[in-house]
Amino acid sequence: MSTPPQSPPPAGPPDDRQPAVPLQPAASPHPDPQPPPGAFYAQPTLVGRPAPGPPQPGNPYAQPPGYAPVPPVVTVRGGGAGRAVLWAAVGAVVASAAWAAGVFLTGGKDGGADLRGYATPASMCSGADYSSFTGEYPEKDSAPTHTSLKERALEESYCSLGLKKTGSSYADAYLSMQLDLHKSTDPAPEFTATWKNYASSHTGYDTDPVEGVGDEAYLISQDTVTGSSGGSRYATLAVRDGWVTYLMTYSLYLTSYGTDKDPPTLTEVTGWLKTDAKATLKRLRD
Repeated sequence: MSTPPQSPPPAGPPDDRQPAVPLQPAASPHPDPQPPPGAFYAQPTLVGRPAPGPPQPGNPYAQPPGYAPVPPVVTVRGGGAGRAVLWAAVGAVVASAAWAAGVFLTGGKDGGADLRGYATPASMCSGADYSSFTGEYPEKDSAPTHTSLKERALEESYCSLGLKKTGSSYADAYLSMQLDLHKSTDPAPEFTATWKNYASSHTGYDTDPVEGVGDEAYLISQDTVTGSSGGSRYATLAVRDGWVTYLMTYSLYLTSYGTDKDPPTLTEVTGWLKTDAKATLKRLRD
């Protein structure tokens, strides 16, 4: 006689099963700011491209912890007055949860993200102003790199291009520009912590606050050029205006610049960055 097939054991009650763990959104990478000599790494994004800039201090877009548990509803015995008290308590809980959800989704109870009227261009290479550099580098880059991102929490437009002196076959220096519209999270605390303290966490760099552009701005620089033998020259201007951030970075490596060419001084470069960053921000919010 054949043995009847065995039935699989019954599954446990639903309450015994582990809930699925929601995936957290990935933080945008910000690799180490010091690229190897002879190679250029443009500024980031906040989206997978290598760049000089600080390591990402954490995911500023992760969702906050879950809401506090709803307090138990106390049964009130009696007539209409008791039911009125009960429904008032339930209504207060629902209204509180709805208000909290609105705060988390819009970034604040007073109107959401403070974007100051800025808009991300389809191509940062044509949207940004870098005319101060064209006197030193009149040759155009025939194939600049540009990317853009439009998501509910973040909009970004980025450009990286080579700067060429007259007669140069290859880039003599590099420039990158990046605009970020933070639509879900105020970037101010992390922006200040990252750029204001950059020199204290990155050996060999200088940090200087810059007045007159945005709500706050910092100039990060490093100059290791010694005569005509070698070294590099690097400068980033980081600007925050409301919930909008703008990064503009210049870098050169003397080994690829050519001994017959004198690179611009750091003072000249930082002046160009300030002038063009102001012009770009004005253009992108008009």
